[in-house]
Amino acid sequence: MAVADRLAELGITLPPAPAAAGLYALCVQTGSLLIVSGQIPRGPEARGKLGAGMSVEQGRALARECAINALGIVSDYLGSLDRVVKVVRLGGFVASAEGFTDQPQVIDGASQVMLDVFGDAGRHARAAVGVAELPLGVPVEVEFMFEVA
Repeated sequence: MAVADRLAELGITLPPAPAAAGLYALCVQTGSLLIVSGQIPRGPEARGKLGAGMSVEQGRALARECAINALGIVSDYLGSLDRVVKVVRLGGFVASAEGFTDQPQVIDGASQVMLDVFGDAGRHARAAVGVAELPLGVPVEVEFMFEVA
């Protein structure tokens, strides 16, 4: 099944790639690896910290949004998500209140998108790290590495 068909089946619409917000590239390809810069939720309502007024479920939904944003960048860059061979790695950062230790459950939101979209090829290595602050006060940032054809 084509990835576009799978996205439609899942009800996922990819956003267009945004402009870079700083002195970096949205993605960089070296050989067969495509690295996507850290993605953050784009809505103004996505501010706060997990464990301080924001639930794991809310954080998981925002991590999901980060993954969909990344797929939009990959699709724009490659021309088709069918060129993705494997999701290699996700790195998730979670703005966490003191004592919050459920970062892996939050980043599961991004991991689940990769599994839903790419099946077994979406299973990846991962880090889920708690941090004090993230850019613009967002609660979640996720970076990605793909093997591409």
